[in-house]
Amino acid sequence: QVQLVESGGGLVQAGGSLRLSCAASGRTIGSFAMGWFRQAPGKEREFVAAISWGGGSTDYADSVKGRFTISRDNAKNTVYLQMNSLRPEDTAVYYCAADTNARPWQVTTSKDEYDYWGQGIQVTVSS
Repeated sequence: QVQLVESGGGLVQAGGSLRLSCAASGRTIGSFAMGWFRQAPGKEREFVAAISWGGGSTDYADSVKGRFTISRDNAKNTVYLQMNSLRPEDTAVYYCAADTNARPWQVTTSKDEYDYWGQGIQVTVSS
């Protein structure tokens, strides 16, 4: 079992920054692909960013490219999402997820391939 707990969310003005953290427990995440997803009210959960085992490969949704950065510290069993130049349309509940079946080089973008999820954290961007 893997437990994932997100932190760092909150209310920020448009143009501001937030850094989300996802702390894992139960197992070490060094051999998992990790990802961030978000879900706005009335919308489906969507891919935001993903990172491979060692962090050498990343992928981003087009809507966040150049503004968000995913990173990981396997020694701390933690994944991060640095969010800059935030926009009102980034408002959503953000979820951290682990793909325990990923290959070392794999960056997982499909939510159906993730088998562990955090409880989510609210990010609200005011205009």
